Amino acid sequence: MRMGSDPLELIEECLASFPDSDPRQKILYKLRHAVTLGQAAQLQREVEFKKAADVIAKLIAPANRIGTLLEVPGEGLARILVGGAEYYASVDPRVQAAELKIGAQILVNEAFAVIKILGYDRNGPVLKVAEALPDGRLRFEQEMGRQVLILQRSSDLLGVDLKAGDEVRTEPSLHVAIEKLEDKKSKSHLLDEVPTVTWEQIGGQTEAIAAIKKAIEYPLLHADTFQRFKFTQPKGFLLYGPPGCGKTLIGQAAAASLAKLVGEASQATAGAKGDKPPVTRGAFLHIKGPEILNMWLGESERMVRDLFAQARARRKEGALPFIFIDEAESVLGTRRASRSFNISSTLVPMFCSEMDGIESLQDVVIILASNRPDLIDPAVLRPGRIDRKIKVSRPNRDSAAAILNVYLTEDLPLDRQWIDQHGGDRKKSCADLIDHALSAIFSRVDESRLLSIRLRSGQNKVLYRGDLISGAILSSIVQRAKERAIDRMIAAGAGEPGGMTLDDLVSSVHAEFREGEMLPPDDAAEEWLKLLDHHPEQVVGVSSFRRGRQAEEKLIGQII
Repeated sequence: MRMGSDPLELIEECLASFPDSDPRQKILYKLRHAVTLGQAAQLQREVEFKKAADVIAKLIAPANRIGTLLEVPGEGLARILVGGAEYYASVDPRVQAAELKIGAQILVNEAFAVIKILGYDRNGPVLKVAEALPDGRLRFEQEMGRQVLILQRSSDLLGVDLKAGDEVRTEPSLHVAIEKLEDKKSKSHLLDEVPTVTWEQIGGQTEAIAAIKKAIEYPLLHADTFQRFKFTQPKGFLLYGPPGCGKTLIGQAAAASLAKLVGEASQATAGAKGDKPPVTRGAFLHIKGPEILNMWLGESERMVRDLFAQARARRKEGALPFIFIDEAESVLGTRRASRSFNISSTLVPMFCSEMDGIESLQDVVIILASNRPDLIDPAVLRPGRIDRKIKVSRPNRDSAAAILNVYLTEDLPLDRQWIDQHGGDRKKSCADLIDHALSAIFSRVDESRLLSIRLRSGQNKVLYRGDLISGAILSSIVQRAKERAIDRMIAAGAGEPGGMTLDDLVSSVHAEFREGEMLPPDDAAEEWLKLLDHHPEQVVGVSSFRRGRQAEEKLIGQII
């Protein structure tokens, strides 16, 4: 027998040497089968052992480090960041060149060679862009006391338009900006389009509308005349007056009118020299004052900077930006001498410095709206910043009629009997409804009394419903009348014709004032008397008439 031969070969030789009738062949066949099974089991054990050895080798092998790709200076080379230190390393030839993206995570071996691309990190801090530098790098301003950051862009951000105020996610080491994010908070201030409110859609307020139209439209319609007089166009406007009288509507109408006029003027002077593109549209940024306030030090100032930066960026894109700040007194309040920190002490100077960078209506338009202009810092309201102060007063009877004409239109379902009483003329029917509603509001009867003011001169002045009326209250009265008519029609059934009646409107007037929601508490008299054109120094006491009973007189301690 040959030594080292395969057992199966030896068995085959034995089988070949025995005749077919030899009984030993059966034993050899069984032996061959057993040897075959044994060899297969041995082969399986070797495979399993090899796998186990590979697993053990991986477990005891040193871990590969993860880094960030900063630059690809040449073929097969990479500048990488690993563990806070930079390296000039080689790239595994098996890594495709198209996979090498700046800012992506990489896997390096013990020699710090790049062996795999892992893609962008899904985590990282979010910063707001302060400026996009000409070479493509980005400048970021951080909180007060922290240094400014200059970061390069990732490969995927090279062709993305980034401007001041945009939010960008960086990789954790703060070396590369890798993703632009949607800033929902900033976007919520910016309306998709400039408001389309026209002057004709605003009822009443004839004097206020005429004043603001003269301030914003004349310098554009008669530009040559204003240039001859070297007239400086205003930068900002203040709309002040009682709540609910249409300040926001007037601001929106001013934005719509000004955007249209400036666009036409820019097209007419398209060939003129200038570093700003002609105006093709408008951008309306609507901010409520309290939205700017933030508990973190420096955050409110940053929001003001971002707001003006966004406005200037929109102007460079060819849009005329309008910054409309509602409830301006809450964020631009008067600074006071105090050792304690007051946010107005830093926020007002920031706002003023930003306004000083605005040239005229051709740059950015500022519109402030306030119920209490006496609380706004004088530095904000001085000429050169807020150049026009326009009062939006409470409507008189004629203005209230104009406002009701906006809400009570001829196409509303009116009571058939009421229309028949006016000869089928719906226009006369609406006019008569409005006249009866105005009589219920402006009548000088005991039922209409709301407040009694005792002046220092000894006079007693009674304020009636008409003295506290506003556009918002008139709108609410019409809404109440519509609800009464709708409830009655639903109760009567769909087939029953119906509409608004005179009783619906007059009852809504009484219900609106009976609730007393427009009456401030007596202990706040000094604050709200200014909204009624009565200075607190001239008022000695106040009495309120609630539900037909005269309340106990409430005196203002600060005045007595």
